[in-house]
Amino acid sequence: MSHDRPHLVRTPEEVRTVLDTHRRAGRTIGFVPTMGALHEGHLSLVRAAAAADDVVVVSIFVNPLQFGEGEDLDAYPRTLDADLDLLAPEGVTLVFSPAPSAFTPDTRRTTVHVEGLTGGLEASTRPTHFDGVTTIVTKLFNVVQADHAYFGEKDFQQQAILRRMAVDLDMRTEVVTCPIVREPDGLALSSRNIYLTPEQRRDALVLSGALRELADGWEGNVDSGRSLLLGRLTAAQGIQLDYAEIIDPETLEPLEGVRSGDCQAVVAAWVGTTRLIDTMRLRV
Repeated sequence: MSHDRPHLVRTPEEVRTVLDTHRRAGRTIGFVPTMGALHEGHLSLVRAAAAADDVVVVSIFVNPLQFGEGEDLDAYPRTLDADLDLLAPEGVTLVFSPAPSAFTPDTRRTTVHVEGLTGGLEASTRPTHFDGVTTIVTKLFNVVQADHAYFGEKDFQQQAILRRMAVDLDMRTEVVTCPIVREPDGLALSSRNIYLTPEQRRDALVLSGALRELADGWEGNVDSGRSLLLGRLTAAQGIQLDYAEIIDPETLEPLEGVRSGDCQAVVAAWVGTTRLIDTMRLRV
Protein backbone atom coordinates (compact mmCIF):
# COMPACT_ATOMS: atom_id res chain seq x y z
CA MET A 1 0.00 0.00 0.00
CA SER A 2 1.49 3.34 -1.04
CA HIS A 3 1.26 6.45 1.09
CA ASP A 4 1.49 10.08 0.11
CA ARG A 5 4.47 12.00 1.42
CA PRO A 6 3.70 14.65 4.04
CA HIS A 7 3.31 18.26 2.89
CA LEU A 8 6.79 19.87 2.71
CA VAL A 9 7.08 23.59 3.49
CA ARG A 10 10.11 25.87 3.60
CA THR A 11 9.03 29.03 5.44
CA PRO A 12 7.60 29.86 8.87
CA GLU A 13 4.69 31.65 7.17
CA GLU A 14 3.66 28.45 5.38
CA VAL A 15 3.79 26.49 8.63
CA ARG A 16 1.57 29.01 10.40
CA THR A 17 -0.95 29.11 7.53
CA VAL A 18 -1.42 25.34 7.62
CA LEU A 19 -1.43 24.95 11.40
CA ASP A 20 -3.70 27.91 12.19
CA THR A 21 -6.52 26.04 10.42
CA HIS A 22 -6.00 22.98 12.63
CA ARG A 23 -5.67 25.09 15.75
CA ARG A 24 -8.97 26.90 15.06
CA ALA A 25 -10.60 23.47 14.71
CA GLY A 26 -9.39 22.61 18.22
CA ARG A 27 -6.85 20.01 17.16
CA THR A 28 -3.73 19.41 19.27
CA ILE A 29 -0.33 19.60 17.60
CA GLY A 30 2.60 17.29 18.26
CA PHE A 31 6.05 18.31 17.06
CA VAL A 32 9.20 16.26 16.41
CA PRO A 33 12.30 18.41 15.71
CA THR A 34 15.02 16.50 13.84
CA MET A 35 18.17 17.05 11.81
CA GLY A 36 17.05 14.45 9.27
CA ALA A 37 18.86 11.22 8.37
CA LEU A 38 15.84 9.62 10.04
CA HIS A 39 15.89 6.16 11.64
CA GLU A 40 13.64 4.08 13.88
CA GLY A 41 14.54 6.26 16.87
CA HIS A 42 13.05 9.31 15.14
CA LEU A 43 10.06 7.31 13.93
CA SER A 44 9.34 6.20 17.51
CA LEU A 45 9.02 9.91 18.42
CA VAL A 46 6.72 10.49 15.45
CA ARG A 47 4.54 7.55 16.55
CA ALA A 48 4.41 8.89 20.11
CA ALA A 49 3.22 12.23 18.73
CA ALA A 50 0.65 10.54 16.47
CA ALA A 51 -0.70 8.56 19.43
CA ALA A 52 -1.14 11.62 21.64
CA ASP A 53 -1.90 14.50 19.25
CA ASP A 54 -4.26 15.16 16.35
CA VAL A 55 -1.69 16.75 14.03
CA VAL A 56 1.99 15.78 13.71
CA VAL A 57 4.68 18.17 12.48
CA VAL A 58 8.30 17.13 11.84
CA SER A 59 11.12 19.58 11.23
CA ILE A 60 14.20 18.57 9.26
CA PHE A 61 16.98 21.09 9.70
CA VAL A 62 20.72 20.48 10.09
CA ASN A 63 21.33 23.24 12.62
CA PRO A 64 24.65 24.98 11.90
CA LEU A 65 24.59 26.77 15.28
CA GLN A 66 25.06 23.54 17.27
CA PHE A 67 28.20 22.41 15.45
CA GLY A 68 31.52 23.58 16.84
CA GLU A 69 34.72 24.25 14.94
CA GLY A 70 36.03 21.06 13.34
CA GLU A 71 32.78 19.13 13.88
CA ASP A 72 30.97 17.26 11.12
CA LEU A 73 28.52 19.93 9.85
CA ASP A 74 29.47 19.54 6.19
CA ALA A 75 29.62 15.75 6.40
CA TYR A 76 26.39 15.34 8.40
CA PRO A 77 24.02 13.17 6.31
CA ARG A 78 21.31 15.08 4.44
CA THR A 79 18.72 12.67 3.09
CA LEU A 80 15.52 14.70 2.68
CA ASP A 81 13.97 12.54 -0.06
CA ALA A 82 14.55 9.32 1.87
CA ASP A 83 13.30 10.99 5.07
CA LEU A 84 10.03 12.03 3.39
CA ASP A 85 9.55 8.46 2.15
CA LEU A 86 10.09 7.12 5.68
CA LEU A 87 7.53 9.58 7.08
CA ALA A 88 4.91 8.83 4.41
CA PRO A 89 3.18 5.96 6.29
CA GLU A 90 3.42 7.63 9.71
CA GLY A 91 0.51 10.09 9.47
CA VAL A 92 2.66 13.23 9.47
CA THR A 93 0.72 16.32 8.36
CA LEU A 94 3.59 18.68 7.72
CA VAL A 95 7.38 18.67 7.32
CA PHE A 96 9.16 21.98 7.87
CA SER A 97 12.61 22.13 6.28
CA PRO A 98 13.87 25.71 6.11
CA ALA A 99 16.94 26.90 4.24
CA PRO A 100 19.86 27.64 6.61
CA SER A 101 20.46 31.02 4.95
CA ALA A 102 16.90 32.05 5.84
CA PHE A 103 16.54 30.39 9.25
CA THR A 104 20.03 31.25 10.57
CA PRO A 105 20.90 34.45 8.66
CA ASP A 106 24.16 36.33 9.19
CA THR A 107 22.10 39.23 10.60
CA ARG A 108 21.03 37.12 13.62
CA ARG A 109 21.97 38.72 16.96
CA THR A 110 19.98 36.71 19.52
CA THR A 111 21.09 33.63 21.45
CA VAL A 112 19.02 31.67 23.98
CA HIS A 113 21.10 30.45 26.93
CA VAL A 114 20.00 28.17 29.78
CA GLU A 115 22.17 28.74 32.85
CA GLY A 116 23.61 25.84 34.86
CA LEU A 117 22.39 22.81 32.95
CA THR A 118 24.51 23.68 29.90
CA GLY A 119 27.85 23.21 31.69
CA GLY A 120 29.80 19.95 31.88
CA LEU A 121 29.17 16.64 30.10
CA GLU A 122 28.54 17.46 26.40
CA ALA A 123 29.50 21.10 26.95
CA SER A 124 32.95 20.17 28.27
CA THR A 125 34.15 19.43 24.74
CA ARG A 126 31.39 21.25 22.82
CA PRO A 127 31.09 24.60 24.68
CA THR A 128 28.84 26.36 22.12
CA HIS A 129 26.67 23.34 21.33
CA PHE A 130 23.70 23.88 23.64
CA ASP A 131 23.32 27.59 22.95
CA GLY A 132 22.97 26.56 19.31
CA VAL A 133 20.36 23.95 20.23
CA THR A 134 18.29 26.18 22.51
CA THR A 135 18.33 29.09 20.08
CA ILE A 136 17.07 27.02 17.14
CA VAL A 137 14.57 25.02 19.18
CA THR A 138 13.14 28.31 20.51
CA LYS A 139 12.71 29.47 16.92
CA LEU A 140 11.08 26.17 15.96
CA PHE A 141 8.76 26.26 19.00
CA ASN A 142 7.76 29.83 18.08
CA VAL A 143 7.00 28.83 14.51
CA VAL A 144 5.08 25.61 15.19
CA GLN A 145 3.43 26.57 18.53
CA ALA A 146 2.88 22.88 19.27
CA ASP A 147 1.16 21.50 22.34
CA HIS A 148 3.85 18.85 22.79
CA ALA A 149 7.38 18.35 21.42
CA TYR A 150 8.97 14.92 21.49
CA PHE A 151 12.67 14.26 22.15
CA GLY A 152 14.69 11.10 22.71
CA GLU A 153 16.22 10.17 26.06
CA LYS A 154 19.59 9.39 24.42
CA ASP A 155 20.36 13.12 24.27
CA PHE A 156 19.77 13.24 28.01
CA GLN A 157 21.38 16.60 28.77
CA GLN A 158 19.62 18.18 25.79
CA GLN A 159 16.11 17.10 26.80
CA ALA A 160 16.67 18.30 30.38
CA ILE A 161 17.85 21.69 29.10
CA LEU A 162 14.92 22.05 26.70
CA ARG A 163 12.39 21.11 29.37
CA ARG A 164 13.84 23.76 31.68
CA MET A 165 13.87 26.34 28.86
CA ALA A 166 10.22 25.70 27.96
CA VAL A 167 9.14 26.11 31.60
CA ASP A 168 11.30 29.15 32.31
CA LEU A 169 10.15 31.02 29.19
CA ASP A 170 6.45 30.10 29.62
CA MET A 171 6.37 28.42 26.25
CA ARG A 172 3.08 26.79 25.29
CA THR A 173 4.97 23.66 24.19
CA GLU A 174 5.49 20.85 26.69
CA VAL A 175 8.68 18.82 26.23
CA VAL A 176 8.01 15.06 26.24
CA THR A 177 10.93 12.62 26.60
CA CYS A 178 10.67 9.20 24.90
CA PRO A 179 12.74 6.04 25.52
CA ILE A 180 15.89 5.18 23.58
CA VAL A 181 15.44 2.83 20.63
CA ARG A 182 18.21 0.24 20.35
CA GLU A 183 19.37 -2.30 17.82
CA PRO A 184 18.79 -5.95 18.90
CA ASP A 185 22.43 -6.08 20.10
CA GLY A 186 21.94 -3.00 22.30
CA LEU A 187 23.55 -0.25 20.21
CA ALA A 188 21.58 2.99 20.58
CA LEU A 189 20.24 4.22 17.24
CA SER A 190 21.98 7.34 15.94
CA SER A 191 22.21 9.09 12.60
CA ARG A 192 25.98 8.90 13.04
CA ASN A 193 26.01 5.08 13.20
CA ILE A 194 26.25 5.03 9.38
CA TYR A 195 29.82 6.31 9.74
CA LEU A 196 30.92 3.16 11.60
CA THR A 197 32.78 0.35 9.86
CA PRO A 198 31.62 -3.18 10.80
CA GLU A 199 34.59 -3.48 13.19
CA GLN A 200 33.89 -0.07 14.77
CA ARG A 201 30.25 -0.98 15.19
CA ARG A 202 31.31 -4.07 17.18
CA ASP A 203 33.64 -1.90 19.27
CA ALA A 204 30.80 0.56 19.94
CA LEU A 205 28.76 -2.14 21.70
CA VAL A 206 30.91 -1.65 24.81
CA LEU A 207 28.99 1.59 25.52
CA SER A 208 25.59 -0.05 25.91
CA GLY A 209 27.18 -3.18 27.38
CA ALA A 210 28.90 -1.29 30.21
CA LEU A 211 25.72 0.70 30.94
CA ARG A 212 23.62 -2.47 31.04
CA GLU A 213 26.11 -4.20 33.36
CA LEU A 214 26.02 -1.17 35.66
CA ALA A 215 22.20 -0.95 35.66
CA ASP A 216 21.71 -4.67 36.24
CA GLY A 217 23.97 -4.68 39.30
CA TRP A 218 23.03 -1.21 40.60
CA GLU A 219 22.71 -0.94 44.38
CA GLY A 220 23.09 2.83 44.70
CA ASN A 221 26.86 3.11 45.18
CA VAL A 222 27.81 5.93 42.83
CA ASP A 223 31.57 5.77 43.35
CA SER A 224 31.90 2.04 42.61
CA GLY A 225 29.46 2.42 39.71
CA ARG A 226 31.52 5.20 38.15
CA SER A 227 34.67 3.09 38.62
CA LEU A 228 33.00 0.17 36.82
CA LEU A 229 32.05 2.40 33.87
CA LEU A 230 35.48 4.00 33.64
CA GLY A 231 37.22 0.64 33.93
CA ARG A 232 35.16 -1.00 31.18
CA LEU A 233 35.36 1.93 28.78
CA THR A 234 39.00 2.93 29.21
CA ALA A 235 40.11 -0.67 28.71
CA ALA A 236 37.90 -1.24 25.66
CA GLN A 237 39.43 -1.70 22.23
CA GLY A 238 38.74 0.97 19.64
CA ILE A 239 37.18 3.40 22.13
CA GLN A 240 38.46 6.83 23.11
CA LEU A 241 36.41 7.84 26.14
CA ASP A 242 35.19 11.42 26.40
CA TYR A 243 33.29 11.10 29.69
CA ALA A 244 31.48 8.54 31.84
CA GLU A 245 29.43 10.02 34.67
CA ILE A 246 26.59 9.29 37.07
CA ILE A 247 24.36 12.32 37.51
CA ASP A 248 21.17 13.59 39.11
CA PRO A 249 18.45 13.18 36.43
CA GLU A 250 17.00 16.65 37.11
CA THR A 251 19.94 18.92 37.99
CA LEU A 252 22.50 16.95 35.91
CA GLU A 253 25.00 17.40 38.76
CA PRO A 254 27.59 14.60 39.17
CA LEU A 255 26.76 12.47 42.22
CA GLU A 256 28.86 10.66 44.79
CA GLY A 257 28.36 8.35 47.76
CA VAL A 258 25.35 6.06 48.12
CA ARG A 259 21.98 7.07 46.62
CA SER A 260 18.54 5.54 47.09
CA GLY A 261 16.78 7.65 44.46
CA ASP A 262 17.05 7.43 40.69
CA CYS A 263 20.37 8.25 39.07
CA GLN A 264 21.37 8.54 35.40
CA ALA A 265 24.51 7.11 33.83
CA VAL A 266 25.76 9.04 30.79
CA VAL A 267 28.68 8.24 28.52
CA ALA A 268 30.31 9.72 25.42
CA ALA A 269 33.15 8.25 23.41
CA TRP A 270 34.88 8.38 20.05
CA VAL A 271 34.74 5.22 17.97
CA GLY A 272 37.20 5.96 15.20
CA THR A 273 36.21 9.44 14.01
CA THR A 274 32.59 9.06 15.15
CA ARG A 275 31.43 10.43 18.49
CA LEU A 276 28.63 8.45 20.15
CA ILE A 277 26.62 9.02 23.33
CA ASP A 278 24.46 6.72 25.41
CA THR A 279 22.62 6.78 28.72
CA MET A 280 20.69 4.54 31.11
CA ARG A 281 18.51 5.09 34.18
CA LEU A 282 19.82 3.54 37.42
CA ARG A 283 17.25 2.39 39.97
CA VAL A 284 17.86 0.52 43.20
